[in-house]
Amino acid sequence: MVSPVREDATEDQQKAAGAMEAQASVEQELLSADQAQVLSKMAKYHGLPRSGDIVMIQSEHTGAVDILSADLESADLLGDHRRVSPPLMAPPCIWTFAKMKEFKSKLGKEKNSRLVVKRGEVVTIRVPTHPEGKRVCWEFATDDYDIGFGVYFDWTPVTSTDITVQVSDSSEDEDEDEEEEEEIEDPVPAGDVERGSRSSLRGRYGEVMPVYRRDSHRDVQAGSHDYPGEGIYLLKFDNSYSLLRNKTLYFHIYYTS
Repeated sequence: MVSPVREDATEDQQKAAGAMEAQASVEQELLSADQAQVLSKMAKYHGLPRSGDIVMIQSEHTGAVDILSADLESADLLGDHRRVSPPLMAPPCIWTFAKMKEFKSKLGKEKNSRLVVKRGEVVTIRVPTHPEGKRVCWEFATDDYDIGFGVYFDWTPVTSTDITVQVSDSSEDEDEDEEEEEEIEDPVPAGDVERGSRSSLRGRYGEVMPVYRRDSHRDVQAGSHDYPGEGIYLLKFDNSYSLLRNKTLYFHIYYTS
């Protein structure tokens, strides 16, 4: 037999446990609402939290402080803003031809068709898609030495059809040494232009053709690619592997319909 006193104590404990569970449930719901509200404000005014960021939220209702991982919570609460990987690019059509002297002679007389890619530099020629075109075409050659070349596609609205040139310096030493007779180049690590660079651009842009070293000093390198949509082609001429040699580049870029 169970005494009436023990029965009353057990019943009181059950009621107290049920009340605590109900309170915890309410606090969790309020905290979740606070998280969604704060993250929504951050997305509106400050942009989405970056990967690895830590977000601290204090509830207006309970005063509790919660620490969120941007990697987990932003994906769940702000699903509409998830990053979408760019679609795969169709391969380009590439070829070479041997009329090197005639090609250089013609482009050497034209404005903006010849430039010097300095040692340690990467030159990016930005070519927007043209509303009257369906395909981009390129031809290029160099004096005496090879150069790395690759093509990427930036899925961005086109506001101008002007072709622009961007130079980035990837070499810390800018002093030229004209007395050296042989070209000294860095050892070829995995992912270098000698074996095909797997650039960080792959995560941001569509890759048409990875950066490889081309024998542009022996044959004229040519190619074309059908527009995948509206955007900007990035033609990258990579001389970052060369420590001493500048490369004289002759290039012709155009579109066809």
